[in-house]
Amino acid sequence: MPKIETPYPTILEFLTNRFPAVGQGIWETRIHSKKVLAETGKPITFTTPYTPLKRLYYFKEVEEEVIIPFSERIIFCNEELLVACKLHFLPVIPAGPYVNECLLHRLKKTTGNKELSPINRIDRETAGLVLFSMNKKNRGRYQELFMNGKVEKTYEAVAHYDPVQRLSSWIVENRLVTGDPWFRMKTAPGRPNAVSKISLVRSGKNRALFRLCPATGKKHQLRLHLSGLGFPILNDRYYPNLLPKKN
Repeated sequence: MPKIETPYPTILEFLTNRFPAVGQGIWETRIHSKKVLAETGKPITFTTPYTPLKRLYYFKEVEEEVIIPFSERIIFCNEELLVACKLHFLPVIPAGPYVNECLLHRLKKTTGNKELSPINRIDRETAGLVLFSMNKKNRGRYQELFMNGKVEKTYEAVAHYDPVQRLSSWIVENRLVTGDPWFRMKTAPGRPNAVSKISLVRSGKNRALFRLCPATGKKHQLRLHLSGLGFPILNDRYYPNLLPKKN
């Protein structure tokens, strides 16, 4: 909540004015349903005072959420960590039109653990293992392992391939920044912040299987690095060109 002149508005007035497209009625329902939280994590009420420089949190909602007919699988779980196998098309966290249909929400419901939090993330279209922290106490220690490059990650991808290509391995280093539109990335001049080791596993006609080992974890890094080599991932809607959204 920004610092503003007094008299302060009510919470309902603030939210309605800040998000006019949502509408007062929807905010009333969210507050009444205890879906708007204070920084403490407790639900606010209609009498909660406006407090400058304090945060509010609310649960994102969508009118009609598409059900994703693929089930995740818990590979390992103890008091500190949970490892889940995520299938294609399931987002890790709420994003876009997906709220309940995400891996985090499903696992919270399955385990009953409200403190569950992802330590690493993979794209919605990517299948693979996702590591979750089971408690806040040790979460930072595992996050630091990823931030400091102490965790080795390996992916595989099928991509378009030029059969006259002579090389079988590449190390790609460049700088990735937010592109246009905002959900895509692009390369830019400057100090490299994305490094990937890419190896050809096998090829046939105009397709090939690649093994990808990222040393960093920038958004869409592997998609861009493969595409930049001239091997765009099969059915990638974002790179090298943005394709129309499928129904």
